[in-house]
Amino acid sequence: MASQHRGGGRAGGGGRGQANPNVARGGRGYGGGGGGRGGQYYYGDDSGGRGGGRGGGGRGFDGRGGGYQQGGRDGGGGRGVGGYQGGGLRGAGGYHGGRDGGGGGRGAGGYQEGRGGGRGGGGYQEGRGGGRGGAGYQEGRGGGRGVGGGGYHGHGGRGGGGDYGRERGHGGQPSQPDLRQAGPPLVERYAAEAAALREKFKTMDIHRDMPLSPVRPGFGAAGTPCVVKANHFFVGLVDKGIHHYDVTISPETTLKGVYREVMSKLVSEKRQTELGGRLPAYDGRKSLFTAGELPFKTKEFEVTLPGRTERRYKVVIKHATAVSLDQLKMLMAGYHTDIPAHALQVLDIVLRDIVLNERNNMDYIAVGRSFFSRVIDTVSLGQGVEGWKGFYQSIRPTQMGLSVIIDMSSTAFVRPMPLIQFVMEILNKDNRTFGNITNMDYAKIKKALKGVRVEVTHRGDARRKYRIATLTQSGPSVMDFESSSGVRKTVTDYFREAYQMELQYGFLPCLQVGSDQRPIYLPMEVCKIVPGQQYRKKLESQQVSRLMDSTCQRPSAREANICQVVERNDYNSTERSNEFGIKVDYHPTSVQARVLPAPTLKYYGTGSESLCYPKDGQWNMMKKRVVDGARVCNWACINFCQDLRMNDVKKFCSDLVTWSRNTGVGMDELKLPIFTARPGQVEADLSKHCQDAWNMLGGKKIGLLLAILPDKNVSLYGNFKRICETEIGIMSQCCLAKHVIRASPSYFANVAIKINAKIGGRNTEFANPQESLPVVSSEPTIIFGADVTHPAALDDSAPSIASVVASKDWPKVAKYNGVVRAQGHRQELINGLEDIVKELLLAFEQGSKQKPKKLIFYRDGVSEGQFKQVLEQEIPEIEKAWKSRYDEKPHITFIVVQKRHHTRIFPDNHNDHRWTDKSGNILPGTVIDKKICHPTEFDFFLCSHAGIKGTSRPTHYHVLRDDNKFTADGLQSLTYNLCYLYSSCTRSVSIAPPAYYAHKLAFRARFYVNQGSDVTMSGSDSSSSAPAAGPFSLPEIKDELKRSMFYC
Repeated sequence: MASQHRGGGRAGGGGRGQANPNVARGGRGYGGGGGGRGGQYYYGDDSGGRGGGRGGGGRGFDGRGGGYQQGGRDGGGGRGVGGYQGGGLRGAGGYHGGRDGGGGGRGAGGYQEGRGGGRGGGGYQEGRGGGRGGAGYQEGRGGGRGVGGGGYHGHGGRGGGGDYGRERGHGGQPSQPDLRQAGPPLVERYAAEAAALREKFKTMDIHRDMPLSPVRPGFGAAGTPCVVKANHFFVGLVDKGIHHYDVTISPETTLKGVYREVMSKLVSEKRQTELGGRLPAYDGRKSLFTAGELPFKTKEFEVTLPGRTERRYKVVIKHATAVSLDQLKMLMAGYHTDIPAHALQVLDIVLRDIVLNERNNMDYIAVGRSFFSRVIDTVSLGQGVEGWKGFYQSIRPTQMGLSVIIDMSSTAFVRPMPLIQFVMEILNKDNRTFGNITNMDYAKIKKALKGVRVEVTHRGDARRKYRIATLTQSGPSVMDFESSSGVRKTVTDYFREAYQMELQYGFLPCLQVGSDQRPIYLPMEVCKIVPGQQYRKKLESQQVSRLMDSTCQRPSAREANICQVVERNDYNSTERSNEFGIKVDYHPTSVQARVLPAPTLKYYGTGSESLCYPKDGQWNMMKKRVVDGARVCNWACINFCQDLRMNDVKKFCSDLVTWSRNTGVGMDELKLPIFTARPGQVEADLSKHCQDAWNMLGGKKIGLLLAILPDKNVSLYGNFKRICETEIGIMSQCCLAKHVIRASPSYFANVAIKINAKIGGRNTEFANPQESLPVVSSEPTIIFGADVTHPAALDDSAPSIASVVASKDWPKVAKYNGVVRAQGHRQELINGLEDIVKELLLAFEQGSKQKPKKLIFYRDGVSEGQFKQVLEQEIPEIEKAWKSRYDEKPHITFIVVQKRHHTRIFPDNHNDHRWTDKSGNILPGTVIDKKICHPTEFDFFLCSHAGIKGTSRPTHYHVLRDDNKFTADGLQSLTYNLCYLYSSCTRSVSIAPPAYYAHKLAFRARFYVNQGSDVTMSGSDSSSSAPAAGPFSLPEIKDELKRSMFYC
């Protein structure tokens, strides 16, 4: 990077600037100051030169004219040259620049929502030129007749404002690789291709695949501006003409890594000859990609892998198609089009190949889009399992261009060790206690070993590998087989004769490997576990805790580890990055964010004492009473913990009554005796005690059953809830035994508000609903939440569970009805959504005493690949339900809620506690809709909760339909404010409560499927959209509970 530069022009550009390893001042910024001749796209001292007239124009990114695309799609207005998209009055707006372009006067708009003021040139993102000063990269504010051009994150110059407001000074970015040396990236190539590309776009049927998702209506402005960092790393790209080839390798194999080994050998031997010098990227299965064509259309190769026995493979490579980057260019140029999945797949595979093939010293194991290595770190999880650390990697199109997301990751692997030692760990035994096994031990070993790969140790260097199919019923001294000579021999005799081995563990069953038709029997003691096998079975709760504890990192540590991964991978020094023209910036992206204000809450009463002002996403109820307290009559207590003294249980119940009343919940004194029950006899004991209570109450049913559980035993909890909700029909509340001994007032208050919400009360409401509920408060509006949960990864038959909830108490939006149903195995789209919506619309009419005018739908768990199916199937079902009840056209806003993503947001300065909570995370209310979000569509990241442990994960909201015409501020504020109305705690929650309630209802229903046993389920990202055979009906929830929030 050069140290000084001189720009030209009064409005757009340059002055004197300088760059050092830590600060980039003035000069030619990332696209900051106006154009001049030949601005570059990459970092540092790259744009500037001679400013163009009064509006910041000149020859910028795209030849003549300032702004990214020579006036944008809609052209510039007046004398100012247009920004990225959309022209405004006499000046061009920026990136959508509000709906109509944000330019004013004669100023040129910037790359994104640049707002020219007077004659100033706008900056890269929301640069606001004032007078004749040039704005900076991100919301740098020029003033007066400043001569400074935009710096990387702000600008210098006289009268020019600093980076992100006056507090931050001149901004800049730490030293990083000078990516210009690698050749022009994709965006820079637009300068040469722009005219031809625009002509090509005119002839393309871009409407055929046009997504139906709405265009971003503008950017939010509410809240306090701040700067954060994201784990997005900018990617530069040269279009080198990528080609896709189909690969067939025979004979086929299921052994992981063999195909990669074959292709690696082929490339090493044939690259400089028959492959024409190309270095391909391979997906490990059926697809090969090259930068430029191979010198053949179809060719067959023979590859021999070395070993004790040579293995020969035939490889056929056949040209499939050229991979066009046009759609990617269109998206990056602001055209509203589908994300080009094929082009992104290629880039993902190239980066994946860099990690797997050019970073061999790390010995990475790929699991999905994550990479794990024992070299990084391991932690023992017990029972033969260990946790490996690694990282996740994926490339995404964003507003700033392409970015690769890098995040820390962890998962469980089977620990490589002698199989005998593994079995000892499974049974929690050692050499002294290891002896004959019980039937229960046998079942446990069989379950743990199924599918595990082992290698034999008794044949010298011939370390053959096998996958365990099952265990034999008998040990090696009994298990026999027919030898090649036709004589039947036991496994013990065979090993004695063939290998002079006396087996030591005759009490253990043998492994059966191979097929049932041609089984092979192996004693456990001659086998050891093959390294690098992911553990795919369900972890025990203690193992999960250990894994989470080992990977739970404060934001500063997580960010440092992510940066360390990027530096260690050193993408830009690899052959494949040069081959495909990919260059990665090694620094996290700085992003302009805003912290939204928390809503004011209202509790019972009048005046200031009834008001509550949350701080850092939390508050307490000291001296507060719920706004609408319900009455708890005829309640009972059942104790499942035999270690508790009866007097302690009685005092707990008495204190609960006292504190519930203090909280505003009308809880009667306990009239019934405290029942005792056995964890192993839940159904029998519950049935008996409920009948006893019925008799004691003179034929009245229990209004609430308080259960004291000994621990967090999921099976006991699940059985208890299933029986109460589907067999008896009783509202229930569970408490752990440890709280009976030492419960605090805040604990009792928390239990009280949970009970209140379950039995129909309302805990709090907004003090200023018109302000806190934009759009919703103006007209009757029903708010839905929906989720689908799926069985565990190895479960190939259990149904998926779909749940939908909807508000019923407009304008308060605190009470919800819910519907839950089972559907096909791993089916994500909701079956019968029309009927479900009809039912919930009726509940709204009954609860709110009027018909809804608007509908807002928060849909959890849908991956991006399923957006189109949701648009085509679920939203029409909602429309049908609406039209079956009302004549008016539905006004639907449909928002996908995504929590299973890898974007992480960090404070810009971890030591600046103005912008962090107690856990070191970003503040609740931090919202981002720029730079790392979708190039054209309406989405945003929102961190609505305070961190407790580790690094907070923001929730991603993506709007698929918006008939209600929300502004960015309106939808962001509504979503954030709703997070304060979650009924079960005095904290703002991490996702919008309608989606949260739907998730909890679906989770509860999983107990009904599993008959109360331990719940194992996954999220929605890996599900199928196709219905599966085999209908499954959930047990019916009793009528007494259907219309309540029993699941919260």
